[in-house]
Amino acid sequence: MSSESTVSLSTGSIYGGDWSVLYRAARALAPEAFTAEGTLAGVWGGQWHAVGTPRQLYSPNDGAALASALDLDVVSAQQAVQASAAEGAAWAALPLDERCARVQAATLALHEHRETLALLLAWEIGKPVAQAFTSVDRMVEGVQWYVQEAGRLIAGRTPVGLVSNIASWNYPLSVLVHSMLVQALAGNIALAKSPSAGGAASVTLAVALARQAGVPLCLVHGSGSLLGEVLIRSDEVDAVAFVGGRAHGRTVASGLLDRRKRYMLEMEGVNAYGLWDFSDWALLEQHLVKGYEYGKQRCTAYARFVIERRLFPQFLETYQRAMSHIQVGHPLKVDQGSFPRLTYGPLINADKVKSLQARVQEALKLGAVPLFQGRLDTGRFLDGQDTGAYLAPTALLDVPRRSALYHAEPFGPLDTFVVVDTLDELIGEMNVSRGSLVATIGTDDQRVAAEVAPRLQAFKVGVNALRSRGDRDEPFGGYGESWQGCFVGGEHLIRAVTHDASGEAPLGNFMAGHATLTPL
Repeated sequence: MSSESTVSLSTGSIYGGDWSVLYRAARALAPEAFTAEGTLAGVWGGQWHAVGTPRQLYSPNDGAALASALDLDVVSAQQAVQASAAEGAAWAALPLDERCARVQAATLALHEHRETLALLLAWEIGKPVAQAFTSVDRMVEGVQWYVQEAGRLIAGRTPVGLVSNIASWNYPLSVLVHSMLVQALAGNIALAKSPSAGGAASVTLAVALARQAGVPLCLVHGSGSLLGEVLIRSDEVDAVAFVGGRAHGRTVASGLLDRRKRYMLEMEGVNAYGLWDFSDWALLEQHLVKGYEYGKQRCTAYARFVIERRLFPQFLETYQRAMSHIQVGHPLKVDQGSFPRLTYGPLINADKVKSLQARVQEALKLGAVPLFQGRLDTGRFLDGQDTGAYLAPTALLDVPRRSALYHAEPFGPLDTFVVVDTLDELIGEMNVSRGSLVATIGTDDQRVAAEVAPRLQAFKVGVNALRSRGDRDEPFGGYGESWQGCFVGGEHLIRAVTHDASGEAPLGNFMAGHATLTPL
């Protein structure tokens, strides 16, 4: 937890502190993915296309101008979907061993250039450098696991066809590109729209490296609200994978009117951490610090803490101690040849900060009690930089039910606390969002854990342990309104994008009820 920890720079990586040098390095690795002016191109139908209207991209770190992406209009997007689908037959006809060899070659190329990819992430989405490297490694290692297990998971199954991917900006490589490569490994054509808020250059370079290895990933840039209908409802699209908030997720779901397409819609829920008859405060402190990574801009971040009343004084003392370890700042502030090891950098943009601040003010006016307010004046920033996208840790007690923060995931460095007197109250307050991805019950009494865990409406429940999306063979999904469609992770991701000769249906959370897995 030391604030002095740093990430050392290897030879030549000083270009991470200079966007223009980093971007030239990225262009040199895949010149076909950029126009002569350096704008990000799209790829479909076997070739790169310099088509669309340039849109300037900015870094949340300090507002610096980055690259431009060529955004498609509806007509061009429809042509891209049709051309992407046309690549499907030849790819699906390749023997599984050949697809494995090409996907493996792609992962080796991604690993070789992990530094460039990680630093692009740090610039584009404000991810601290150490966490950015972790994202690249998780993408590579996760896909390599599927390659190793391909015979067991894929043999005898047939691809669904064209999979359309619409994903959030927070994990463009370890979730979006990872999923695309696994979908392709299973014999599908994977088409993605780059995240509009950040990560377009990272995704473009990763897709280009995969195509150089012979894996026909396809990519378009553009507005989700403009292109959504084409990417979801086109006849050529056989499956839709979405990662994002509930509002956008409902829009995607409404576009799947016939439900004949496979779909995987990962949406938000309020992930809760409950404490009852608990005494391991050192463990909780570790969880609180770990949970603040990337400013809680994660679908599995814990934003709501439900605490037995008699434990609250010790909880608050532990929380304040944990907050003293949180380090905020510019992810690329190079100091004596090293990047800082931060807990988090900026939020994705200044508008997100303003939105959270407005929600806090609403909750306070309705009666919430401010219990913790961090400060940015001790952060690690460049002299005179724009800090409009940064927000210090904040915690509120007793947020009223009529406040937006009571039911909605903040998706930022903001926690809410609720004090309860009975186990039934604890369970009810942990289930406020009618479905979530993860939850944790902290207790010294295994009888309490056995009573509470099965009653939590979360896909993954931890007992004195944080839960996360998971890797490799670990299933992932959600209950209630946090998820619609097929579950993913391990064999379930393969089942979601392939057919079995027996007609076996994938497990998931579907509109007319859900088939569930063994509780995790």
